[in-house]
Formats: sequence, C-alpha cells, structure tokens
Amino acid sequence: RHKMAGILSRLSRGLVGVSLRRVRPSICVGAAARNYSWRLPPVEGAYMKYINLDQKGKIIATYVWIDGTGENVRSKARTLDSLPQSVDALPLWNFDGSSTGQAIGKNSDIIMKPVAIYRDPFLGGDNILVLTDCYKPDGSPADSNHRNSCKEVMDKVASHDPWFGIEQEYNMLDPLDDYPYGFQKGAFPGPQGPYYCAAGADRIFGRSVCDAHFKACLFAELEITGTNAEVMPGQWEYQIGPSKGISMGDQIWISRYILHRVAEDFAIKITLDPKCMPGDWNGAGAHCNFSTKEMREEGGIKYINEAIDQLAKYHKEHIRWYDPNGGEDNKRRLTGLHETAHIDDFSSGVAHRGASVRITRLVEKAGKGYLEDRRPSSNMDPYRVTEAMVRSIVLKDWNI
Repeated sequence: RHKMAGILSRLSRGLVGVSLRRVRPSICVGAAARNYSWRLPPVEGAYMKYINLDQKGKIIATYVWIDGTGENVRSKARTLDSLPQSVDALPLWNFDGSSTGQAIGKNSDIIMKPVAIYRDPFLGGDNILVLTDCYKPDGSPADSNHRNSCKEVMDKVASHDPWFGIEQEYNMLDPLDDYPYGFQKGAFPGPQGPYYCAAGADRIFGRSVCDAHFKACLFAELEITGTNAEVMPGQWEYQIGPSKGISMGDQIWISRYILHRVAEDFAIKITLDPKCMPGDWNGAGAHCNFSTKEMREEGGIKYINEAIDQLAKYHKEHIRWYDPNGGEDNKRRLTGLHETAHIDDFSSGVAHRGASVRITRLVEKAGKGYLEDRRPSSNMDPYRVTEAMVRSIVLKDWNI
C-alpha cells in the first residue's frame, strides 16, 4: 500500500507523464476504512472543443455564495436569455442549505440575492460570475452573511471615502495528502529565506497557478494590483485594492473563488488556513491596508496616528473578528514570531513587520497615506475585517 501510494503521488505530479486526482474520501457507514477512488484527467484539448460552442445568444450565470463555514465558497450555474445590464436585473435564486451547513432539511431553502457581477474567466464570452449574499426564508441574513451589516456601516461613512487594500496570502497543498506543495514527503525543504519573491525550480513551487489566477482576475475586471511568492515554500500572495467600501469584501470573495477554480485545473489544493504547517514556518495572513480621505490629504499623518490609537482601544474586538472562529485560528499564527505580534498584545511601528499595525517609510516621509493592519488571518471574512476597521476608526463605536 505504501509503495502504491508513492507511485500514485508521483503520477499525480506528472513525473511519469500522467496526472491522477483523488476524489475526496467517503466514509462507509459502520466502517472505519475510507474508500479512495482515482480518475484520469480529460484528454488534453477536449474541454476547449465544448467551451467554444455557440451558445445561441444565451448567457451562463454562475452564482457564487459563502457557505455555512464562513470560509468556503460554493457555486451553481443557470441560463439567462440575455446579458443583464445591472445586478438588479438578475433573478433571486435558492439552494439546499441543509447541504451547505446553512439550514435544516425540513426548511432547507436559502435565498441568494445577487450583489455583484464579474466577467467569467472560465467560460469566457459574455458569461458571468454572480456574487450573492444569502438570506433565510424569513428574509433575515443567513448566519454567514456578514455583508449585510458591513454594507450598512459602509453607507454610514461614505462621506469619509474609505479605501481598503487586502494582501491575501494562501498555501498550496498536495491534494493527495494535504502536505504543503513543494515539501519533500517525509522531509522538509531548507529553512525560510530563499523562497520569498524568488526564481528557480529549487525555490518556487506553483508559479503557474499564481500567474493563471492573476490573469483570470484581470479578465474578471478585479482591482488586483500584484502578486508574489511568500516566505514559506508553496506560499503565495496577491493584492486587491485600493477598493472602496463594500467592494473590497466582494472582490476578495470572488477572487478566492477564482483561485480555487484555477487550482482545480492544476490538481492543486488551496488552503487559507493561517498556520497550515506547524514549526518554524511563516503563517498566512490577510493584511488590511486602510485610509480615509482625511488620511490621504496633507497632514494626514495626524489622522493615521489617531486611527492607530482607536485600533489599540478595540484590540480584543478586532481579534474576535479577524478570523472566522473568534480568534482561535489566529492563536496559531499570532505568536510574536514569524513576522507577527503576539495575539494578546497591541503594537505599532514604522516599517515594523512584527507589529500589529505598521506604517511604511514612504507614508512617514510623505506625512499622509494609509496604515497596514497585520492582524487579520488568511481565512478572515473581509466583510468583518473592513467593518471592524470602520467601526473603530471612523465611527469610534462598536455599539452602532
């Protein structure tokens, strides 16, 4: 069995010219054994034969939503007679919430309300991705719908013109065993240092996924501004922003969906776990850059420093909102090591990557600009993070 597992692992990496994928294991009722099945990928080029077929004027709209975990995205597609001219022209839809952790079987319908439209980089043409938020049958937001309250807060502070930029880190895994992509089985690569923004087959793992995702996001017309290899092997980052108000959360969620879809084509698993590999390896975060028009204007450093004071005041509230499990995920990452501040302590500094909140040298020199909150985990909900920053910095109140 071990020899066969090794052979299949090598096959999956294409080392002998064939790529294999494992279907997620299913648990047999009454048995501890797992049933593993394998399938060959489609013949190269076969998919394009179908993707280029004439749709006779019809539009495929892929509805995307956040499931009950508050971390994962789901999707399903429908046919439209024409390309909608606005998000309001799209119909409501529903799905089985009992299969996504959002409802019980006897009352399982969850309603999807379209909130944003993007070009579809997978089906191409005039086909679209539709980001939705979810509601229960009584009209109240689903438990994982944090967009609703975020939108209310963003509307209240629109006159301050809040801008956000999020640096989304992620790790690639071997889908056969969830081991970090680029790690030799049963061993570790050399210590961190050579991998950050590197080049070379001995230092970079998964660049094709990163580049394909970059191009797909540009096709979808997201405000993606860059990408780079990160400190741990197989760890990458992309940046979205500056984006205004609610658009920041929308674009992060749809960019994550695109990332998972792109990785499917390379038989690579994406994880947003903030510490997927214990030990002397960097965790993954989602640093959030923030500014208001007051911060961006001359003399804005005064407002930046006041904002940092407000973030310090509400440190505990932010920690609860900066990962989907009330701070428990970030405990593994915010240790005071590996370019993080300790989860229990708030700190700030100029060009200090071990601080909770950082100001860059360029901002200090200009006397205006933005701040970087380095506390959010990679699996954070961007609606919660951006709402928290506005509540603390602009509204100065968490009871509104």
